[in-house]
Amino acid sequence: MADSRFGVVEVEDLPEDLRERIGAIREKSGFVPNVFRALGRRPDELRAFLDYHDVLMERPDGLSKAERELVVVATSGANHCTYCVVAHGAILRVRTKDPEIADRVATNPWGAELEGRARAIVDLALALTREPELFSDADIDKARQAGLTDDEIWDVGAVTAFFAASNRMAHLTALTPNPEFYRMGR
Repeated sequence: MADSRFGVVEVEDLPEDLRERIGAIREKSGFVPNVFRALGRRPDELRAFLDYHDVLMERPDGLSKAERELVVVATSGANHCTYCVVAHGAILRVRTKDPEIADRVATNPWGAELEGRARAIVDLALALTREPELFSDADIDKARQAGLTDDEIWDVGAVTAFFAASNRMAHLTALTPNPEFYRMGR
């Protein structure tokens, strides 16, 4: 099976700034995630993707890094995005040190057994993911009642929105997960 419906670009064939950036990811993880090789066919879009990803997922305040990954896995599970579920499920397992959480959330984010704050985060992400036109103040109120701050609610919304786009690109490209992701955090 091909890694992407539109082919991939090898790291060595990317512009220098992207080679350095993806090289740092390869150094840290031991492999190059296929998403970067697939999006590399349009270097400007890959730069924008990486920049926005890092702004959302690496910011020091608001949701924890594990909570951000929880949003990604719930959103991607609801959107049936295999690539993002597998890739971010691996990161969620590593960040939570829970080898089962990603599978529970990805396969049924609505019914996964989660404690108060985590349940509120997932419910808020799901409200924006599947029927965003029905999203209302009631969804915000439920999140606030569970203790989420407005900044954390914004984080859930921003991460959900970004990964809705990412999920669509993974579907468009028929992106396949790297085999390394399946073993991480287990």
